[in-house]
Amino acid sequence: MPNHLPNKHLMLSAVGIGVTYGLFARLVFDKRVSREYFEPMSFAFIFGVPVVLGFLTVYIGERENNWNWAERLFLPWVTAWLALFAALALGWEGIICVFLWGPLFMVLSSVGALLALFVREVLGTNKPNAFVLCSVAVLPFLITPIERQFTPPSQMRTVATQIEIASDVATVWRNIERVPAIQPAEHSFALSHLIGFPKPDEARLIGSGVGAIRHATFERGVLFIETITDWQPQQYLAFTIKADADKIPPTTLDQHVTVGGPYFDVLQGDYRIEPLANGRVRLHLGSTHRLSTRFNFYAGWWTDFIMRDTQNYILRIIKGRCETLPR
Repeated sequence: MPNHLPNKHLMLSAVGIGVTYGLFARLVFDKRVSREYFEPMSFAFIFGVPVVLGFLTVYIGERENNWNWAERLFLPWVTAWLALFAALALGWEGIICVFLWGPLFMVLSSVGALLALFVREVLGTNKPNAFVLCSVAVLPFLITPIERQFTPPSQMRTVATQIEIASDVATVWRNIERVPAIQPAEHSFALSHLIGFPKPDEARLIGSGVGAIRHATFERGVLFIETITDWQPQQYLAFTIKADADKIPPTTLDQHVTVGGPYFDVLQGDYRIEPLANGRVRLHLGSTHRLSTRFNFYAGWWTDFIMRDTQNYILRIIKGRCETLPR
């Protein structure tokens, strides 16, 4: 009868090998001398490396004893999260990227585990095959130089949010054309801030009407320069957005999600005031952002979430101000 009790030492060794592989891949894919061939925001790294992590964990760790299905599918999650948190501790990743890629790494590491079981079934032995190990481990490194020959697609995405305010249009307009410094008591919890996206600070208006400039600042030195493109007092305010990347400290945002960077940028925003019959106002806030990755289908879900969460946060602050000010 086969032994179903896993070898704990071998299991830990397999997890350790998987984590070491993940850190090695992260180092190589972002090493300046190798950026001509590799990049961390590649399909091969984001999708390929977690598959290999899961493969190594099961293919090496189960070579002496059979695991149950829970161990096969979920132990690779431990490997994936340890690799991510180790990269975070070393300063190679920001917390926003850990949260962004963590769920995907979990799923893909389980895919790697299933691949290991399939390979073992085909070979008919639990003993690891050195050629198979090397072939699987090297695949992400072989695919990336080919992948880099193709330009990542760019996608324009819009996010629309709204809130109902118990105030008049004149008061709401005064609170959107410029935003005085937000006080600590006005801040509240937001998941986007928990994972590392900075909180809004203030928006200073220079001039008025079309062509006027707003300086929208966020904590930790993030500055957006907004140029007014449509100015309809007490009705509509639209503007282009340009991140002042030169003034954003490099430690403020993870390099792979920097606003205005090669992968993500916020381009336009607008406020629309909708008067309601009950003397209240519905305030709409919309934005357009660019996403340029090889996996927009996944990254787009997260960028939409961050933009929606940030916009709702701003709308709640405006609502609180409008409803506490005298009309």
